[in-house]
Amino acid sequence: MPSDIPHIPESRRRRVLVWLVPLVWTLGLGLWGLSRQDSVWRDEAATWQVAGRSAGEIWAMLANVDAVHGLYYLLMHGLFEVFGASTTTLRLPSVLAVSAAATCVALIGRRLAGFWAGLGGGLTLGLLPAVQFYLQEGRPYALVAAGAGLSTLLLVSLLERGPGRRAWPRWAAYGIAVLVCALLNWLSLLVLPAHAATLGWVRAGRRIWLRWAAYGSGAVAGALPLILFSRRQSEQVSWIPPLTWTMLIGPGILLAVGGLGAWAGRSGRAERKALSVAAVGLPLLAVPQLGLIGLSLVQPLFQDRYVLFSMVGLALLIGAALGAAVRACAPRLPRAAGLVVPGVVGVSVLALLPVELDKRAPASRIDDVLAVAGEVAGLKRDGDAVLFVPAARRDTALVSPGAFAGLADVALAVSPAASATLKGEEEDPARIRAALLGQRRVLLVTDAEKVAKPPSADRDKAKTAVLREHFAVVADRQLRGRRVTVYERRG
Repeated sequence: MPSDIPHIPESRRRRVLVWLVPLVWTLGLGLWGLSRQDSVWRDEAATWQVAGRSAGEIWAMLANVDAVHGLYYLLMHGLFEVFGASTTTLRLPSVLAVSAAATCVALIGRRLAGFWAGLGGGLTLGLLPAVQFYLQEGRPYALVAAGAGLSTLLLVSLLERGPGRRAWPRWAAYGIAVLVCALLNWLSLLVLPAHAATLGWVRAGRRIWLRWAAYGSGAVAGALPLILFSRRQSEQVSWIPPLTWTMLIGPGILLAVGGLGAWAGRSGRAERKALSVAAVGLPLLAVPQLGLIGLSLVQPLFQDRYVLFSMVGLALLIGAALGAAVRACAPRLPRAAGLVVPGVVGVSVLALLPVELDKRAPASRIDDVLAVAGEVAGLKRDGDAVLFVPAARRDTALVSPGAFAGLADVALAVSPAASATLKGEEEDPARIRAALLGQRRVLLVTDAEKVAKPPSADRDKAKTAVLREHFAVVADRQLRGRRVTVYERRG
């Protein structure tokens, strides 16, 4: 294939292939093992059970919990209504979103560094281990990455075109993309300082700065009510540990790889144009990571999924390095130059095969709510009672209600939907104790021994105390991070 030489017009075929190949490639990666052997873990179970409620029930729940994910839950509710509840419906939006993000990476890379840089970057995104985890995840983080890729593509096109009169539709689309991302996860607003760093890097004109500030501020203003309201529910992230030095190893490695990619791809078009892949990709990778670290010094928030969209910047930089390798190879080995990107991608697929297989296995997540539901269905008898410790493990019954048919949830006072919560409201410890003493057989659904924590809530302590004092274990099953124990009343 011919080398990627600047100033030679690209054929229409190349302009299509540069985004179509990454799109199809990433779709293939996402569809491969999509069901994860029919497993669903606790975070996805929250999406599943909320999406199954009515829009009114979801809206009522957001007043109490998970307001930050409200838009995503409503979107998934619509999809569940149309296509039915399944692992495919749960995860396909993330597959499509990462595929869209890969398309944006390819288009940005082609604009700034040529065909091979765009193709390499687009193919790279879906291979990144962090992206592979959320590529098949029923949560909103992949959708945010797609929005960040789109907003960055729009910004690049605006910087290339300059401050023309007809630019306002693209600026409006830019503001809408940033706003929608913020409504899916308001930490995605860290994309704005990343874009500001790009504007500073390329020494954008005053009119560009003013328009960026206006539309960016509009997006922030639109998301501000959600930000302020969700702060009232900050106890939901109280489980995140304080920032430690070991947590910084991952971001440090990413920034080092991104820096090497920026250095390796500095030649060619990147030298001839102020707007380069480094000017776009490096801030998009570094600023969200550093911004989240800074926020975590005030309140622990450091979770890589909150800035998954920064991987768009890393893919851009790796693509630029691959494009530079093609240009370096072209003068001496023109025929081999066209094999650089396919060869590197092929080797990467083989090298990352253990990672790829691991991300598609149920063991890649902490638990599996569907597997333990199957165990319950096999162990239960009509008239048995069921307990959940902690109460959040009730998600198993909410996702698979058929497996729990005929069981009495003796601790539950108000159902999750009726109480507008994720796990429902339970009786006080005394009533739970009295209800248990009237049972002959009880199935306890809890965490597997390796991941279980001692009961902390008074209700959970009451449950385990009654079982320990008055019941004997007759069956015990542990599977994929969850545990079902059958107790029978002594005597």
